[in-house]
Order: sequence, then C-alpha cells, then structure tokens
Amino acid sequence: MQTELSKKLGVEHAIFGFTPFPAVAAAISRAGGFGVLGAVRYTAPDDLRRDLDWVEAHVAGRPYGLDVVMPAKKVEGVTEADVEAMIPQGHRQFIRDTLAKYGVPELAEGEAAGWRITGWMEQVARNQLDVAFDYPVKLLANALGSPPVDVVERAHDRGVLVAALAGSARHARKHQEAGIDIVVAQGYEAGGHTGEIASMVLTPEVVEAVDPLPVLAAGGIGSGQQVAAALSLGAQGVWLGSIWLTTTEADLHSTALTAKLLAAGSGDTVRSRALTGKPARQLRTEWTDAWDDPNGPGTLPMPLQGLLVAEAVSRIQKYEVEPLLGTPVGQIVGRMNSERSVRAVFDDLTRGFEQAVDRINRIAGRSGQ
Repeated sequence: MQTELSKKLGVEHAIFGFTPFPAVAAAISRAGGFGVLGAVRYTAPDDLRRDLDWVEAHVAGRPYGLDVVMPAKKVEGVTEADVEAMIPQGHRQFIRDTLAKYGVPELAEGEAAGWRITGWMEQVARNQLDVAFDYPVKLLANALGSPPVDVVERAHDRGVLVAALAGSARHARKHQEAGIDIVVAQGYEAGGHTGEIASMVLTPEVVEAVDPLPVLAAGGIGSGQQVAAALSLGAQGVWLGSIWLTTTEADLHSTALTAKLLAAGSGDTVRSRALTGKPARQLRTEWTDAWDDPNGPGTLPMPLQGLLVAEAVSRIQKYEVEPLLGTPVGQIVGRMNSERSVRAVFDDLTRGFEQAVDRINRIAGRSGQ
C-alpha cells in the first residue's frame, strides 16, 4: 500500500493512525504505518515530553507525527479563568442534576478533574509545539484547520510536513492557500469533529479541489477494501482513528467502555455537541441524549462546553457509570467487535487490500498480470 506520499515519508503502508495513546502510535509506526500522537490532552509540557520520550524509544527508528488542536486565528489575553466565568450557572445546575439522577459519586477531595479541553488555547498549543520540535517528528497535523502562518513556517523550517483536516472542498482550498502540505478529507462517518459530507463524496471532491496536494481519506475506514476504495478515489493514503480504540495497546482505563465499543453497531453513534460544543461523532449515551434533549439548556459553544463538562466526564469515566459512559468514535465501530493488536489490525488491512485489488484486476480482465 505505497503511494508517492508514503514513499516521501519513508513508510511501508500509506496508513496514518491517529491516537491519544503513545503505545498505539509507536505500534502503528513499527507495523509499517505512520503513527500520529494526539496532543490535545497534554496541558503540561513535561507530560508531553515524557510520552514523546517513550515513543522515541519504542518506535524502532520509524517516522511518526503529532496532532494538535490549534485555532488559525490568535486570541490574545484570554485565560482559562476568563472562559470559565462565561459559563451560565443554569448549565452547571443541569450537570449537577443529571449526575445526581444517575448516582455518580464525587471525585475525592483535591483530586484533579482530569482531561480538560484547553489545547485549543493559543499558549497551550504553542507550548506543545515547543516540546514537539525537540523531537524528530515528520508531520504536524491540526484538527481545527490550518494552524497560524508562523507555525506552518516554523514546521517547514524544520522539514516537518503540515496536515490539516477538512470537511468540505471549500475548507480544503483554504488549507492549500495557507501553505498546508497534506489535506485530510474527513467524512461525516468519522469519530470526533466532523462535517456533513460522507467520505465517498468528500474524498474525490477534495482531491480535485487541491490537486496536486496529497489527500488522506478519513471517516468510516476500517478494512483493506475501504483503503483500496479510498486510493481509487484519488487519496494518497488513509487517516484512521477509531479502529485503534479496541486494540490491545490502547489504554482506555475502562473495561466497561471497551465492552460498549465492542458491542456497538454502526448505528450506535451520534453527532453531538455534548463533549466540546462542536458537532463530534461519539457513542450515543444517556449523557448525549440529555444534552440533545430540546427540553434541556442546550450546549454551549466551544470551548465553554468542554470546560463545563470536564469534571463530569472525569467522574463518569472514573466510576464507569455505564448509561452515561461514552467516547468519540466513528461509525466504523460496528466492525470493532474484538480486541486485537495493532499488528493484527495491519495484517487484516493489508490482506483486505490485496483481496480488493485482485477483485478489481479480475473485473478489469487483468488477472495474473
């Protein structure tokens, strides 16, 4: 599964794997793909440095990258406390009532609320980059579109390619104008923040819109046959995220959540603003239903919603409150019905890809050539 882009980056397979878990990122690269570590949860630079040290020690010299969440427009002088002050008390009360309804215990006194969506803030993201550029990362991806111009220039000065996610051809053209090297066409089926156009339609539209920039197809891809389909649409590789959540290297810290993912079908996800304030595909739960209920207070815009629900999500996860327990995941969750190693996932992807290519060759009368 080699393309011009995979050859440029020195990887065997044009499979780019996004993951928040260092062990998964390293395993993806060792398996011949390109592991990309998500940085949004690293609010402390030392934590990111620790995990990049680990990746560097376990990647066997293979290339890898980093994914940040950074706004293209700079926001000056706004602190997390300023944002917290904007959250209405009625929304806080709604959370208290919802957690009480399901008997969710409080965190221990002095216990941190866990992951908070603060990576969007200018200084947090720049601190992450200060750390990342001390390592031989080969790719910097941004989940909120094109990063600021000076960040793109800084990456290019270090020989680092820059990728940005797009949910439409219009967004993709803006990335091209901003000097982005790779566009990730992320379809409606994908986990996390998505647009409203499905991958089969979006991929060729983006390929045509930004030609000759390389495009990675994302959203609903979890088999080798789907990889072959993406490449046939003009993509130079695929960007996979959800499929790694049930690998043995992933560390979800929750047997209940893993069980929910393994049992879920492709229709068990929903695009909801409950987690971040922007539409993000995730498991449908009674938590997402509560926020999407028209009789409720409604969600707040990003980043208010993410800060509002941070402690609640930490409590739900810590105590594994099954009706409320969820995670961002794409519609491909319907294929994620067993725990496998990253290597086993790659074996299935390459086997399915070969079968798809052989099938097309037979249809085209090229069998045996």
